[in-house]
Amino acid sequence: MDLWRDRRLRLTVTRLGIQYLVAMLAMGAAAVNTGNNLLYLVFSLMLGLFLASGWVSRRAIQGLHLRSVEEGNIFARVRGGIRVRFRNDAPARMRGVEIHLDMEDARVEPGFLAGGEGQGDAVATLHVKPARRGWAGLRSVEFRTGFPFGFLEKAWRFPLEQRILILPHPRSLPPRQDAEGDRSRPRTRPGSASPDGARPFRDRDPLSRVHWKRTAQRGSPWVRTFEDEESAGVRLRLDLGAWEPGGAFERELEVLSGSILQARLQRRQVLLDLSGLDGRVELEGYTRCWRALARAQAGGLCRGPESD
Repeated sequence: MDLWRDRRLRLTVTRLGIQYLVAMLAMGAAAVNTGNNLLYLVFSLMLGLFLASGWVSRRAIQGLHLRSVEEGNIFARVRGGIRVRFRNDAPARMRGVEIHLDMEDARVEPGFLAGGEGQGDAVATLHVKPARRGWAGLRSVEFRTGFPFGFLEKAWRFPLEQRILILPHPRSLPPRQDAEGDRSRPRTRPGSASPDGARPFRDRDPLSRVHWKRTAQRGSPWVRTFEDEESAGVRLRLDLGAWEPGGAFERELEVLSGSILQARLQRRQVLLDLSGLDGRVELEGYTRCWRALARAQAGGLCRGPESD
């Protein structure tokens, strides 16, 4: 039950608070009817506890100021993280505050700030699961608390006018690459290379480099990589003019997104050749390629990652 609501502050009586109020009023009525001083004392203590709960919960959200909401690489239909950065003017104060993010077309799990850590600037990571790729609006960040007894819940709201870019779901399929992208180029520095990791076996890899332990674990051939081995990278191509909007185009974007993710896990460079109605653009790097795919429209214009 809302007792107060405006643009920023909301005060709500919780279910436990309603039950407590009913019990307190019943105690007051019994005290009036019987004239028992002990019942008057109990009623006064209950009323004082309720008022103290409201005052403490109000102080719990005072002094919190939103600084920014920072996005990372967030994929559609995959659980990711958004960081909420805020300033805490009273770092020694116990707070018990839940941090809620209102985001369109996404399920967001709240974060929590216990308080008392002595940190003036803090960051809370909220887990989100967007429903689709593309731009998603952030409506508000809200600090909520029922501390200390849970009778009243106070919420302090910070409106937002911010959009974040949701990347295509990384569909798990074999990566698409040309013949040159399937090779590696070792640097000619004899005696300087040392084992650095492992990757899946590719054509023309020598059998002497097979990583037998990783092969046994994965059930498929893997080979050792070296510090001085330089990957030729992966080249991906997408012609926007050859596609129409629909499920097939979205699946194609997801396959390309999965190829970029595989290349990143294998520490290989990525080059995306993007063609559209206004020409052709080459993009290099995982984030730049992902963001270009997130904004891609079938049959649309070919634009760089920073044009929006």
